[in-house]
Order: sequence, then C-alpha cells, then structure tokens
Amino acid sequence: MENPRPLAPIKSSDLSAWLISLEGTEAGHHLALGLALMAAFLHAVFGALQKGRHDPWMSRGAIDACYCLMAMPFALFVVPWPEPYMWPIFGVVWVIHIGYKVLQAMAYTKGSYTVVYPVVRGTGPLFTVIGAYLLFGETFSTVQWLGVATLLAGIFGLAAYNLRYLETNRDTLHVALVLAVITGLFVALYTTYDAYGIRATADPFTFLAWFFMIDGAAMPIYAALRYRAMVHRPTLGPLMLRGVVGGIVAPLSFGAVMLATRLDKVGEAAVLRETSTVFAALIGWLFLKETVGPRRIALMALIALGAVIVEMGG
Repeated sequence: MENPRPLAPIKSSDLSAWLISLEGTEAGHHLALGLALMAAFLHAVFGALQKGRHDPWMSRGAIDACYCLMAMPFALFVVPWPEPYMWPIFGVVWVIHIGYKVLQAMAYTKGSYTVVYPVVRGTGPLFTVIGAYLLFGETFSTVQWLGVATLLAGIFGLAAYNLRYLETNRDTLHVALVLAVITGLFVALYTTYDAYGIRATADPFTFLAWFFMIDGAAMPIYAALRYRAMVHRPTLGPLMLRGVVGGIVAPLSFGAVMLATRLDKVGEAAVLRETSTVFAALIGWLFLKETVGPRRIALMALIALGAVIVEMGG
C-alpha cells in the first residue's frame, strides 16, 4: 500500500484567493456575519483587558507592543508587500487609530467601563452607517433602520442605566461622556477607512499584517515614558501577560471585522459588531464584579434583537 501523500501547507495566497472568491456571494455574507459576531465578543474582551486593574495607557502600550511584534514576521516575510499606493492609506489609518486609542484611554480614566463602553459602541455604528453610505454608496432598508434604532435604544439604555446606578466617578462624568461620544466618531472613522484600505489592496492579509505592525508601534513608546515617570510602577509580569493576551485578541477582533467589511456591507458588519456591548456587560458582571439585574438583561436582549432585525432586514 502506498503511503498517503502529505497534505500541502495552506499558503497565505491560497487563503486570500479563497476569501476573495467569496466577495459578494451568499457564502461570503454568512462568513461576514460570523466574523462580525466573533469580533463583537473579542472586542468586549479587549475592552475589559484595557480597562482592568492596570492603568489604561500602560495596558494599551503592552497590548500594542505584543501585536506589533507578532505581526512583524508575517508582514515582512509571509504576505506580499503592499502596493506603493497603499503607503498614504496606511498613514491615514495610523493617524485615525492613534486618535481613537488616545481618546478611549482618556475616557476610561474619567468614567466607568460600563458607562463609557456602551456610549462609544452606540455612537460608532450610527456614524459608520452614514459613512458607509457616503464612501461606498451602501443603503439600509426601512426594516434595517428599525433594527439600528432598536439596537441603539438598547445600547444607550444600558449606558443610562449604568450611569444612574453604577457610575462612581461623578466628578469627571461629563468629560467622560463627551470623550466617549468623540471616541465613537473615531470608531466610525476607522471602520469605514479600514474598509476602504482592505478593499484597496489585492491581498487582504497584506493589509492586516502591515496594519497591525504599523499600528502597534506608537503607544508602547508613550507607555514606556509614562512607566518611567510613575512613582508607583506596576509589576511588569502581570502587565505583559495582559499584553500578550491582548496582542492575540486584538488582531483576531479587529482583523475579523475588517475581513467582514471586505466580504459584505460595511454598515451591517459595524452594527453586528456592536453586540459587543452585550458581551461587555456579561464580562463586567463575571470578572469585574459589576451588577447585572433584570433591567440590564432586558436592555441586552434589545441590543441582540436590533442586530437580528438588521440581519433579517437585509
């Protein structure tokens, strides 16, 4: 009997060709749905990692350093190099994401995770749907707009409930809410422009690998300077462990939603990702010891219902 021929390893070009073949198809739509929901769960995990017991700036620096180093060998040696016209696109993407990270860290230092996170994630999809219409000509049906309204009602209702019953940083509350809304605008900016970038290059994994390597290069420098200036410095071991976990979660989360926007509508992917608020509330209850009662459960169900309506209405 002949020995079976060993399976050939899957090359990045093969994976890219398969993914591109699904663009605009029913199978691509279903894959985009799965990717957006995966991104939702992982983004909630990522937000909790940044908001945990460590300083948000330090957590962000550790996470970015890890995924920068993880992406580097893929960018330099595995995927095709970016086309020349991609460099200005990467420059704009980098600026938008730096703005988003700075604003989010500032918001987390001024307000509670359970208040800031829903406001950010609630304003993001609304601006993204508008941006997707302006940039890509995408439109939503009346039923889908009803789903968006339902989802946003649940998200902002959750934020209002948390604001009334759970918020402790009352002195800086107004600043935190303003920062959260502006951060939501930057979520919409990076979602739509990342979609433009990943659609502009021939190989989507080229965009992802180079994005994470470039994107992760700035915040570690600031975090290192902040660490040196601290009187009470955090222990590096637990901080870097958080960085490694976040360095794995972040590319999976952001990468999943970027791939979803290449396969299908940007607006739908953005709305479905905002079910992350449901996962965030569960994480806050299970790991951050925050209270989840029947009202919050009802609001989370409203968010999930809105996402279902958007999907079914399409």
